[in-house]
Amino acid sequence: MSANADDLDLGAPLPTDHRSGYVAVVGKPNVGKSTLMNLLLGEKLAIVSPKPQTTRDRQLGILTRPDSQIVFVDTPGIHEAHSKLGRHMVEVATESIPNADLVLLLIDVSQPFDDADRAIAEMIIQKVDVPLVVALNKRDLATNELVQSRTEELKSVAPGAELVAISAATGDQVDALLARLIALLPPGPRFYPEDQLTETHLRDNAAEIIREKILILLADEIPHSVAVMVDEFKERSETMTYIAATIYVEKDSQKGILIGKKGAMLKRIGEKARPDLEQLLGTSVYLELWIKVMKNWRRDERALRRLGYYRKQ
Repeated sequence: MSANADDLDLGAPLPTDHRSGYVAVVGKPNVGKSTLMNLLLGEKLAIVSPKPQTTRDRQLGILTRPDSQIVFVDTPGIHEAHSKLGRHMVEVATESIPNADLVLLLIDVSQPFDDADRAIAEMIIQKVDVPLVVALNKRDLATNELVQSRTEELKSVAPGAELVAISAATGDQVDALLARLIALLPPGPRFYPEDQLTETHLRDNAAEIIREKILILLADEIPHSVAVMVDEFKERSETMTYIAATIYVEKDSQKGILIGKKGAMLKRIGEKARPDLEQLLGTSVYLELWIKVMKNWRRDERALRRLGYYRKQ
């Protein structure tokens, strides 16, 4: 999963109390895992949309500080799966837990603590013997009484867990959460160079940015039937990157929705994606988008492999 720390040129000697490790970020869909990771890293690494199950694969985010290096493993939301894609997402999430040095469970404190929250917490306790931190997210949407009630419920399920009420949206108490995570990590060296943010390839990040814009623009019409593959990714000059990507859908009707009247929706998707792509790459971007129908790809293992799922595990 990581680079060999012995092979890294780490520059200045690290402090004797330097801490490092992998933190698995888990929880139900749409509890704010990607929003929190982006905030902690200070970079937009994971895509975010209002729709649940936006994250589909494991995403590493590497936070390097003078006193520590935390490798966050952002995982898909754990949910009841009804397709091969859904089962893949749940497997990615649950398989990340046993290999972690610490587990960060996110709970939406503004919503009732339900059977799914309870099952995830109990599963984590059964799977691992490492520290568990529970972040009660979205405290900005909950009263103090509700936060206290949720805290008591969680104490009964995970009595040994550290509990921190935060808001990833406003940043409230996120620094306190980060301090607790660092304190609970084991002493150790860096696993990655200081300037490395992720293991993900740029072309994969570009595909995810395009998919994010589709989810935001067409949240009701096409919630999860979209996959994006970057077919060409070329630096045409020091200031220009050419990207050609194919958007895959499951039905002909979905293709029509994505194209829009006289191509208007496809144009909007490109216009929304281009600024984020240019910020990611540091160049201007010439973006070409194509749409193809791949019938029922979420239920077809061969199609999932072709679209890049499984290989990222």
